[in-house]
Amino acid sequence: MASVLITGASKGIGRAVAAEFARRGHRVVATARDPRSLAGLDADQKLPLDVTDPASVAAAVQAAGQVDILVSNAGEIFYAAVEAIPLERFTRLFELNTLGALRVAQALLPGMRARGHGRLLFMSSVAGRIVLPPGGAYAATKWALEALVEALAIEVAPFGLEAALLEPGTVSSGALDDVTRYALPGDPYHALVRVLDPAQMMTPQEVAAETADAAEAPRLPLRIPLGAPARAILAARHEAPDTVPFVPGQPVLSPG
Repeated sequence: MASVLITGASKGIGRAVAAEFARRGHRVVATARDPRSLAGLDADQKLPLDVTDPASVAAAVQAAGQVDILVSNAGEIFYAAVEAIPLERFTRLFELNTLGALRVAQALLPGMRARGHGRLLFMSSVAGRIVLPPGGAYAATKWALEALVEALAIEVAPFGLEAALLEPGTVSSGALDDVTRYALPGDPYHALVRVLDPAQMMTPQEVAAETADAAEAPRLPLRIPLGAPARAILAARHEAPDTVPFVPGQPVLSPG
């Protein structure tokens, strides 16, 4: 049995992940900005944790005690063409999706290094490897997270620690039901708005099961695509040349 701390556990993927680890018999530390949102969740501890607040992170990590596995899940999304991205909202998105994940990891790493074991799993996305407009701002936060975690995995390996990126595709978690959108007057980029295909969506429970499988596996790969659609998209991206934009569902073009 491991002690698992999950950020953003109030709803969607995070709540499903907490429930899955509890079902498998692990000690679950579920966290959210408002711990009242964790009501009804089977967890050993329910703690307030705002990943954008250093004092909140420090208090939660201290209250949690020994943590063997981090599932860094807290995050948000908004849609905007690059020209229309509000810079103050972009700054906030980075603070939550990227710096927030880093802040929690930095707080947990000293204890993990001292014990000589620990796993840090970060909820990235296929958007951490590809960009689908109008999600450029969200993708940028995940691309940055991927760089940090790739470096982290190399740095902590000598201490017996592992770090990995979880990369789901579209998830029916509710987060995409009413995404905030920003647009220019007259919205010259209105054609970028995409209709999501329910057949290509994973459920939060499916994401949670694959997340727990990864955490329990003998070896933790650096990048872990979650779900068949994500694996197919990332495989196609791997085959596509960097000389042309990659658009999922369209034929891979040869350079020249």
